[in-house]
Amino acid sequence: MENGSEPATKPILQALAGTVLTPPPVWLMRQAGRYLPEYRRVRARVSGFLELCYTPELAVEVTLQPIRRFALDAAILFSDILVVPHALGMDVRFLEGEGPKLEPLRRPEDLAKLRPGELQERLRPVYETVAILARELPPEVALIGFSGAPWTLACYMLEGGGSKDWSTARRVALGEPDFFGRLIDLLTESVGEYLLSQIAHGAEVVQLFDSWAGVLPEAQVRRWVIEPARRIAERLREHAAAVPLIGFPRGIGPLYPAFVERVRPAGIGLDTTVPCGWAEAVLGPSAVTLQGNLDPVTLLVGGPPLAAAVAHIEETWRQRPRIFNLGHGILPQTPIKHVEALLSHLHSPGR
Repeated sequence: MENGSEPATKPILQALAGTVLTPPPVWLMRQAGRYLPEYRRVRARVSGFLELCYTPELAVEVTLQPIRRFALDAAILFSDILVVPHALGMDVRFLEGEGPKLEPLRRPEDLAKLRPGELQERLRPVYETVAILARELPPEVALIGFSGAPWTLACYMLEGGGSKDWSTARRVALGEPDFFGRLIDLLTESVGEYLLSQIAHGAEVVQLFDSWAGVLPEAQVRRWVIEPARRIAERLREHAAAVPLIGFPRGIGPLYPAFVERVRPAGIGLDTTVPCGWAEAVLGPSAVTLQGNLDPVTLLVGGPPLAAAVAHIEETWRQRPRIFNLGHGILPQTPIKHVEALLSHLHSPGR
């Protein structure tokens, strides 16, 4: 890990400290995944997805795979946001072609089934993975840890899996705020603890994924997305001030400035729908480092659309601290040569 008393030397850490770098540092959400044949080979060796997440030898391997292939400035821990509900005692399964399935929480008394006291022990394999990665990564590559945010985790825990509209979670949040607030408080405490433990084992940056923040109206975003993120960020500043936080409240649109103002993250991940010019205008350069926000479909298509999109993001944000990334994760069908082309565009002379 970088020493907090010394200037940051890794490009990602420099950018998050407010330095403008050209070309910008780059990493890609879901950079370790099914688009890589070596990942598919490892995935075929295990009986289930959680086994891959909880087997340090294999989780380290798949984390390192994109670092070996591409000139990326950071590795992100290979895991899943649902390890937190699983570590709290929920039955979590990943079914091929169907996604995650959980035994849902339905009533306030269901909260008694959760076991926050077992969180750290059950997540010990994840921390072992972080520690190994901190030793094995190339010296110029930063290590990113992460967690799902309380709202997004609560969505899965109440719905029992994925959803098109998250109507159960939204109904409980609006109609049973005491029940929902107790769940959010428990998750806020658990996520803070989880991120601090990743930092203690070697994570140099942490990202908070709130993938389903965009389904809520303004008042609910402020209550269930921004406020828990603020509490987590304050806890990190109190106990690990040298480690920057990147917020990713996907889909909140015009509420991004409110998130930045209240949470005060070092970086803000912008989803694909956010106009680059708008972000440049409303998120002042001194307030936050921008991360994003190439459309994963553009990376999938490649060619002239990819070149044009990279150029637009770079031209718009050239004068400010930034990290190049996608607006969401790499799609499984993405050709490897398109990732190579993206990096070539970023590092071509004259950019």
